[in-house]
Amino acid sequence: MTKSLVIVESPAKAKTIGKYLGKQFIVKASLGHVKDLPKKDLAVDVERDFTPKYEIIEGKKKLIAELKQAAKTVDSVYLAADPDREGEAICWHLKEELEPKKSAKPAIFRVMFNEITANAVKRAFDKPMAVNVNLVEAQQARRVLDRLVGYKISPLLWDKVRRGLSAGRVQTVALRLVVEREREIRAFQKQEYWTIDVSLNAKKPPLLTARLNKRANETPEIATEAAAQSILDDLDDASYAVRSVSTREKRRNPVPPFITSTLQQESSRKLRFSVKRTMMLAQGLYEGKEIGKEGSTGLITYMRTDSTRVSEDALAEVRGFITERYGQPYLPGSANVYKTKKDAQDAHEAIRPTSVLHTPESLEKYLAEDELKLYRLIWMRFVASQMMPALLDQTTIDVEAAGKSQVPYVFRATGSVLKFDGFLKVYEEGKDQKDEEDEDLKHKLPAVTQGEVLRFKELHPEQHFTEPPPRYNEATLVKKLESDGVGRPSTYASILSTIQEREYVKKEGGKFLPTELGMVVTDLLLESFNDLFDVKYTARMEEELDEIEEGKLEWRVAMADFYGRFQKDLEHAERHMTDIKRMEEPTDKICEKCGKPMVIKWGKHGRFLACTGYPECTNTREVTVDLPDGENANLGEQDETEYCENCGRPMVLKKGRFGQFYACSGYPDCKTTKQIGGEQRKDVPLEEKCPQCGSNLVKKFGRFGEFVACSNYPSCKYVKQKTIGVPCPNCSQGEIVERRSKRGKTFYGCNRYPDCDFVAWGKPIPEKCPECGSSYLIEKYLKAGPVAQCPNTECKYKHPLEVVQESSVA
Repeated sequence: MTKSLVIVESPAKAKTIGKYLGKQFIVKASLGHVKDLPKKDLAVDVERDFTPKYEIIEGKKKLIAELKQAAKTVDSVYLAADPDREGEAICWHLKEELEPKKSAKPAIFRVMFNEITANAVKRAFDKPMAVNVNLVEAQQARRVLDRLVGYKISPLLWDKVRRGLSAGRVQTVALRLVVEREREIRAFQKQEYWTIDVSLNAKKPPLLTARLNKRANETPEIATEAAAQSILDDLDDASYAVRSVSTREKRRNPVPPFITSTLQQESSRKLRFSVKRTMMLAQGLYEGKEIGKEGSTGLITYMRTDSTRVSEDALAEVRGFITERYGQPYLPGSANVYKTKKDAQDAHEAIRPTSVLHTPESLEKYLAEDELKLYRLIWMRFVASQMMPALLDQTTIDVEAAGKSQVPYVFRATGSVLKFDGFLKVYEEGKDQKDEEDEDLKHKLPAVTQGEVLRFKELHPEQHFTEPPPRYNEATLVKKLESDGVGRPSTYASILSTIQEREYVKKEGGKFLPTELGMVVTDLLLESFNDLFDVKYTARMEEELDEIEEGKLEWRVAMADFYGRFQKDLEHAERHMTDIKRMEEPTDKICEKCGKPMVIKWGKHGRFLACTGYPECTNTREVTVDLPDGENANLGEQDETEYCENCGRPMVLKKGRFGQFYACSGYPDCKTTKQIGGEQRKDVPLEEKCPQCGSNLVKKFGRFGEFVACSNYPSCKYVKQKTIGVPCPNCSQGEIVERRSKRGKTFYGCNRYPDCDFVAWGKPIPEKCPECGSSYLIEKYLKAGPVAQCPNTECKYKHPLEVVQESSVA
């Protein structure tokens, strides 16, 4: 009975910790949570102070039995789940299951460490603790809150919109932000404005380009081409002289080491990783990787943190490293200390390498490509955070000119020169949008003196238009959620994944675009639960969860306050929520078939225009969205290149069985694919004539891919059948054509139907079966690859087909 049992969440973490603990410890993995609220019912007793009813998760009973058996053979059990609310809840549930009912043994302890290194693990086991009940109750409060909202509101959406929809306490607020931003964009009215630049030659190159900054000592507002031309006319034959030259030193300070949210943002900007992928890779780096002779080694500190604190040992190590690698000028006199948010959990550290001596170059042969990219980002950010500021000389040149009207004009040029790179030698933070500092560094100025007369070259008037706010991408949405206090960085990955999986938003060009379903659901929920899904109220709920964690607020009191407000909203929604299924919205559209007005209705696939003459007239049309200046919803600030949301590599266009699709260029390392969505694609005219009416045929794009049909639709409903070049094996007179069932599934049949009733789910191949004599084989796709298989169920003949590699389309 000398051994102790240690329980962690994952096998990788168990392997790393086991190496440091030695043979007197048995290390096992719980594989995440072991107990949760069952999916089949609410499992929260509102009448009994919101008591949750936890059950062992399906498939974990055998694991729990194994852990119980192992616990019987030891004196002590150490629960070593991650150091956060979720980890504490895992430990609590394990304690409930493993704690002996009669015996005093085994004793159960809680150990926590922010990094999986020999020293950190030893320190944790030297000072074991009890499970923190406050942390457990904070997690439990969040779980109960989310369960109440999901279970009570989702059925309303099923009834009023369609089955399978869901609402989430925080996900709906994130969706609301995306929808409100989209409506800002659609309502935006662009305004015209003009700038005027002048190009001038000084005594020495380069050319000086300055922008009009003042007119009659006031900032000019040039709203029209006529106003710009008036200034140009006034400046005709004007002389230009240097009014002033000023140079000042600017300091650019290093940025703090990563916390969870900044890692997610920077990984999205620089590596194009999704939040979900970033956290998955970081989890692996934290839990440990095989590093040659060192074995399984934890490479970064815990990745769910909002603290910028760094341990004294780590500071000493990185300061020594900076001096050795970059020299004394790059080392500050004392360690840089960064301010942490007021509500941060300062018990954690910032995200940093467990040892700065594990340089990215030294790990190249041990880490996968994406792991190395993320590790390099974390390593560079941490090293740079402890280096000297960068120093720049910023020069401003003001040039004056007098117009014919004797009104004074001032043109200004600004440029910056980097004179000491400091932390920029290692790392520069990414930006969501370019700023003046970036432009100043690009702007090279000539050496001029005050009073110097400059030679005029030309004036450049340029028209501009104000732009709507950009759509959110993963980095900017995380930044917005964090600044508003909505959710916690550890929950952002699941929030962003959920609103996409529910088809409430889609990503186009890396930006979030709400779907029609997302906009309808948002409007319905805000109609009855505007206060619940309010940004400030959601942020206040997060603060209450923090207060529960700190022991300042009793969790049942917080639940009671929330439920009182929620219950009133729920009762109102049950009586008054709009039933989208029955809603008819009048329009100014007229049915082209019968002349009656058309209305907007809601169907299985969203909104559509329907004739009010139904059922006599069954005409329907798609609803088009009108955007400013007729632009499509996915144009504007979107990137042209699609990037993989998992690994950040460019997506390439490929063609498969069901038409074109995007696939990751990192295949086979990354197998991400994406359907081509977005705007309605226009018909493509063809030279071929319709055999029924003589009109030209057109290539159309439907929900199941491309097809060819008559351009005279709906007067002519001819659709060209898609043949596969195989004669019908049944009648030998017709050809096999590709068809679609009502559910969209592909099947194959004879083009002489109904005279010939041949059908097959697999694609026929004109090859005779050598075993049973069947006149054809069919194409099948198995895990091992495509095969040609006999359609006769009693015959087992099949042979592999040669795989034809699809070429990417540039």
